[in-house]
Amino acid sequence: MSAKKDLGTENFLADLYKNVKMGADSIINILSKVPEGELRNELTREINEYESYAKTIETMIYDMGDTPKEENILTKMGAKIGIAMNTMNDSSTQHIAQMVIEGATMGVTEIIRLIRENENAICSEKVLKLAKDIVAFEEDTIERMKKFL
Repeated sequence: MSAKKDLGTENFLADLYKNVKMGADSIINILSKVPEGELRNELTREINEYESYAKTIETMIYDMGDTPKEENILTKMGAKIGIAMNTMNDSSTQHIAQMVIEGATMGVTEIIRLIRENENAICSEKVLKLAKDIVAFEEDTIERMKKFL
């Protein structure tokens, strides 16, 4: 494996890791606004799925001799404040579902961009498949949330 291949795969994994951790963190921040019930159960399932992807990516990053890095604290705090502000006046099931759909759509868009940047580069097929699996999960999230609109 060449150094270029390692770096391309490593950078791709780092970006995927930040994406899934941000997805999990965002849903964790929203969860406090959601009462017990079907939506809360669905969001809990989503957190578990994001965290499962994060663990897989962590292992791959460690196996490459690096350490996974999350978004910086300012980005994380900005997202947390944005969620708090967005739910201050409306924490209805419909609004929460809309927020989750918007977040998942941003995640899909970002990962598809990463896939396009990396699919013709020297990058691990395993990592490309993982990215496509995450896109499929986030697209499924969008579909699952539609019933709450």
